Amino acid sequence: MDNLIFDFIFNSMILNEMSIRVRMFVRLMHLVIALLPLCVRGQGPRQPENTGSSRQQLVPGAPSARRPNIIFLLTDDQRWDALGAMGNRLIRTPNLDRLAGRGILFRNAYVTTSICCCSRASLLTGQYTSRHTINDFSTNMTPAAVAATYPILLKQQGYTIGFIDKYGVGDKPPASLYDYWTCTDKSQPDYLLPDGKGHTLHNTDSAANSIREFLDRFGSRGPFCLSVSFKAPHEQDAQGATPSQLIVQDQYKDLYRDSTIPEPLTADPKYWNRLPDFMRTDKNIGRVRWKTYFSTPALYQQTVKNYYRLITGVDGVVGQLEEELKKAGLADNTIILFMGDNGMFLGEHGLQGKWFGYEESIRVPLIVYDPRLPAALQGLRSDQVALNIDIAPTILKMAGVTIPAGMQGISLEDLVQHRVPDRPDFYYEHHFLHTPELPQTEGVAGGRFKYLFYPEHDYEELFDIRKDPHETTNLAGDPAYKALLVKMRKRYEALKKQAM
Repeated sequence: MDNLIFDFIFNSMILNEMSIRVRMFVRLMHLVIALLPLCVRGQGPRQPENTGSSRQQLVPGAPSARRPNIIFLLTDDQRWDALGAMGNRLIRTPNLDRLAGRGILFRNAYVTTSICCCSRASLLTGQYTSRHTINDFSTNMTPAAVAATYPILLKQQGYTIGFIDKYGVGDKPPASLYDYWTCTDKSQPDYLLPDGKGHTLHNTDSAANSIREFLDRFGSRGPFCLSVSFKAPHEQDAQGATPSQLIVQDQYKDLYRDSTIPEPLTADPKYWNRLPDFMRTDKNIGRVRWKTYFSTPALYQQTVKNYYRLITGVDGVVGQLEEELKKAGLADNTIILFMGDNGMFLGEHGLQGKWFGYEESIRVPLIVYDPRLPAALQGLRSDQVALNIDIAPTILKMAGVTIPAGMQGISLEDLVQHRVPDRPDFYYEHHFLHTPELPQTEGVAGGRFKYLFYPEHDYEELFDIRKDPHETTNLAGDPAYKALLVKMRKRYEALKKQAM
């Protein structure tokens, strides 16, 4: 009826040569009448959907405002140079190398404490060991500390969170707080796991299955954060009469068979003999394990090849993960971070393991791949110092979640875009056990000069990393470096206070 009325008015006005202004008014009235039933029924224009978070902050140049999915991949005992992208021409890591080529490769990445429990607590909390106080394998984080870890902070902002394989902090991990949890109850997972069909499944393959299951269940339900902590390439610790060993997936057992791994410079016995007396003892755990893995040339070849094989196995899972993300339509909005929890001596200085403040022990691989990265950052090779305490704030920043004031790390996104100053060095600390098993270590690392202090013995080491990258010559007793030694002592004291 309303339309008939206005058609009559419109036709009458045409006969009277109506003005352009009147015709525009009539057309507007038609539009009002057309929308009137919708307004009466309460169906006005649709409002934007509330995503649950107003703190979305994406990398400059990001194509969308969707909150990203985040996957953090962590290997156990993988040193910085056990990666093709870091210049190793023997190891085969094509998937990780490709990821580095499309993301950011941090060539000077370190851990602030080189042992699983402490480093993993630092990864979760963004704090130095001095602050989070996890110094052994049985101490648990307080409920307040757990609530301030990156996965739980993301869950509070609507993320689905999962953790696979090895949590590695305390003996009562917060499994109930996660939407998906397949971590072992042991402090160190086993390599060979029952598959429920009377056979065994390698730990790396089990992790791959868990990743696939998580993506199938939660990949389409909104933003998620999945933390995957591989056992590889950590050794299988001795169990009863079974000695410590590296257990490789069947499909990689012949890989590197025809290769010869060059022995490192400091594998020469004279460098073991240069260590201070309190370290040069058969009670030193690093020396005990050296005898098992590196005491003969044949053992050296076998150990390093198996170490590389385990890492190549992880690389295979990374390739599978990328394919799963593509199939699920998640690849364009999923960030992948990859890191080692600490380094590893492969016979250098007559040692096996980590713990001490030398480069082989504290330096690790680190890749940050974000499909939203601006072109200028894709394939970047950064020489800036990055730390394990930077992982939590980086993840939070990329998700658009406020970084708690208690975190001591920085966003790596901010670091590479020069929003924060480069760090010239950092405080290193290791207090698990003591002499003679593991002499406690503190110091300053990451810059040209490294200062190490052994508080149980009031002993100092000073190395020029630029001229002496293998740390063969202790300059602490050289009169020519007296002024520098004094300067490094002061820097050590300052950094130690800041780490608290």
